[in-house]
Amino acid sequence: MHRSAAKRLLHYSFFCANRTSPIRTPLHSPPPPLRFLSSEPPFSDFNTRTSTTHHHHDTSHTHTHTHTHADTSRTRRTTPTTPPRATYEEEQTRVLAASLHHVIRLGWSEAAMIAGARDVAVSPSIVGAIPRKEAALVEYFMDECLQKLTDMIDSDELQLKDLVASERIAKLIKARLQMQAPYISKWPQALSIQAQPSNISTSFKQRAMLVDEFCHASNDEGSGVDWYLKRSIVGGIYSTTEIYMLTDNSTDFDDTWVFLNERVRDAFDLKKTFQEVKYFAEAVGAGLGSSLQGFTKKGC
Repeated sequence: MHRSAAKRLLHYSFFCANRTSPIRTPLHSPPPPLRFLSSEPPFSDFNTRTSTTHHHHDTSHTHTHTHTHADTSRTRRTTPTTPPRATYEEEQTRVLAASLHHVIRLGWSEAAMIAGARDVAVSPSIVGAIPRKEAALVEYFMDECLQKLTDMIDSDELQLKDLVASERIAKLIKARLQMQAPYISKWPQALSIQAQPSNISTSFKQRAMLVDEFCHASNDEGSGVDWYLKRSIVGGIYSTTEIYMLTDNSTDFDDTWVFLNERVRDAFDLKKTFQEVKYFAEAVGAGLGSSLQGFTKKGC
C-alpha cells in the first residue's frame, strides 16, 4: 500500500516537471472546508455575513411584502362578495307583500300577515313588531295601488292623450277601482279599518294623494277655488263609486262603471254651472260697481 502511494506521488512529480502547459487541477476536488456543528458562522467573518444576511433579509422582506400585497389584491378581486342581509324594514315589506295573497281567505288580519311571513321564510314574530298591524296591511295595499296607477299613467297604458277631461277622470277612477276588485268581498273590512280614529289621518292623506293624481293626470289643475272644488268633486265621485261597487253583482262590475260615468257627467255639468254662476256674479259685481261709480259722479 505504501509503495503504491509513493509510486503515484513520484509519477505525479515527474509528470509536473516535464509538462509545459499550465498545471491542471487534480481530478479529485479538494476536500470541503471544515463545517461547524453550530448553525452560527465563525467569528472571523461574522460581521461580513451578518451584513450580507441583513441585506438579504431586507430584500426578502420587501419581496415578501410586495408578494403578499399582490396576493391580497388578487384575493380581493377573486373573492365573491356576500350580498348584504335584508334590513328589518325590507323584511317587513316582503311580509306585507306576501300577505296580500292571503287576504281573500283570511281578510285584512294578523293571520294573513303570519301566513305571508311563512311564505317568504321570515319568522312570524316579525308581525308583532309591525305597528297597527291590520292598518299597516291596508295602507301598504293603498300605496302599492297608487304606485301602479302612476306607472300606468307614465307608460301611457291608459291612453289618456286623446280624451277630454271628464273621460280621463272616469278612466282613471275605473283603473284604480279595478285593482281592488279581487278583494271586494273583504273590502268592507278595509274601510272599517281605515275609519278607525288611529288610522283615519293616514287614510285621508292617501286618498288625497290619489285624488291629486287623478286631477294631475287629467291635465285640469285649476287654481284658487277651482283647485279645491275639483278635488272635492273627484274625491266624492271616487268614494261613492267605491261604495256602490260593494253591492254590485253584475258581470265585471258593469253597473258600477255605468254609475261612474253618470256621476262624472253630472259633476262636470255642475262644474260648468258653477263657473257660469261665478262669471255671472263677477259680471253683476262689475256692473254694480260701475253703477255705483256713475251714481257717485252724478252726486258730485
